[in-house]
Amino acid sequence: MLDKKILLKIKKIEKELASRKVKNKVLYYNTSAPFHYKQIAFHKAPQKNRWVFGGNRSGKTECGAVEVVYMARGIHPYRKNKQSTTGWVVSLSQQVQRDVAQSKILHYLNPDWIVDISMLSGKKDNPQNGVIDFITIKNIFGGISRIGFKSCDQGREKFQGTSLDYVWFDEEPPFDIYNECLMRVLDKKGDIFGTMTPLKGLTWVYTQIYLNPTNSPDIWCEFMQWEDNPFLDSLEIKKLEQTLSKVELESRKYGKFASSLGLVYTEFDEAINVIEPFTIPQDWQDNISIDPGLNNPLACHFYAVDYDGNIYVVGEHFMQGKTVEYHAQKIIELAKKLNWHFDSSGRLSALIDSAANQKTLASNKSVSELFYDNGILVNPKVNKDLFSGISKVKSYLKNAQGESKLFIFKNCTNLIREIKSYFWGNNDVPIKKDDHCLDELRYYIMSRPENAKPTIQKSQITKDKDRLIRRIKHDKVSL
Repeated sequence: MLDKKILLKIKKIEKELASRKVKNKVLYYNTSAPFHYKQIAFHKAPQKNRWVFGGNRSGKTECGAVEVVYMARGIHPYRKNKQSTTGWVVSLSQQVQRDVAQSKILHYLNPDWIVDISMLSGKKDNPQNGVIDFITIKNIFGGISRIGFKSCDQGREKFQGTSLDYVWFDEEPPFDIYNECLMRVLDKKGDIFGTMTPLKGLTWVYTQIYLNPTNSPDIWCEFMQWEDNPFLDSLEIKKLEQTLSKVELESRKYGKFASSLGLVYTEFDEAINVIEPFTIPQDWQDNISIDPGLNNPLACHFYAVDYDGNIYVVGEHFMQGKTVEYHAQKIIELAKKLNWHFDSSGRLSALIDSAANQKTLASNKSVSELFYDNGILVNPKVNKDLFSGISKVKSYLKNAQGESKLFIFKNCTNLIREIKSYFWGNNDVPIKKDDHCLDELRYYIMSRPENAKPTIQKSQITKDKDRLIRRIKHDKVSL
């Protein structure tokens, strides 16, 4: 039996710890099981422009509010802290600010840290029931930080003129306000982070942030769904599911972007079809495919096939506004980097859109002839049937048995982006926009006979590599 004095001491310690937890909620945020691992991933991400696309009650707003408190207090566990910071919390309206973002930040701010609160409406001794203009708080390094609150319904003009360390968007802002806030963090090399449920469909956030067309290394995205939040009850989740349509579920449960138009390649699964680059055996090398463009982008990919008929997209050249000579030079440079095979005359071979047989305005030669003059022998006899090509690509992304036979190296970013943004339009025809990579992917896929496999005898080294690659693929799918 424990001594009564020891029991009293234990109870006193427990009471003190409970008191500290109530006062300093941010200290105990996500620090004990069960963990919300995607919240932790958001705080750890080093990028300057971070976005969480989450369903309602997935935990997205919580991590945005905590990130603000981390930066204002100078207690960020994964970033270099400053002696003082100035940042904005941006909501869609003042009412939403009061009910959501402002409420969350007040929850995580210990009252002892607050120096002053300036109100737009209401009383500062009861700030949760009013609309806050800004909060001044103590930074642990001795400085003073300011958390300002803005609402999108104020208009772009209210977002001008201030240098900031960070901006948190609670839900999706209009594009002009986002751009204005980018200017605000420019001099201080500050952070932009957004937490949102994508209820508006395929807006600028989808095209500029999620698809990341510029391949900016400063952009980071994550999806949060109900199951990611360890504090949501499974029975509660089932009840919520029953009240929502399929389209609403995509946004409100999974945090996914929904479109009434419909994605063409619904079989595409980035977790399966996109893989880390590796050195392919030379006898897997198959062909190159080109969709030519001068003002429009020219898209070119290198394709390999293993002994089970799986296709690998292993190299990408994608650029616009350049001459055939320039493109040919870059494609040859990439071929040498990949140790690609050249023919006996020292030329590369490639498939190309039949439109390449037309003569260019700047020359009396066709694009096909210009490629030949610059070291690439192109074959314009490709099958351009749209629907058969789409159907065949779909079967490689995922066949009737649920198996994937098409794998894209992670560094082929433009092909991956186009697959994720290829939607059906009117009359069951895909929208003709940003599809240059997809066109030449179809040319290549349609050039492959059914069940085609290389007939070259495997070397022992190739067999060893083959086994290793199959294991890597198996491990990726298992994860």
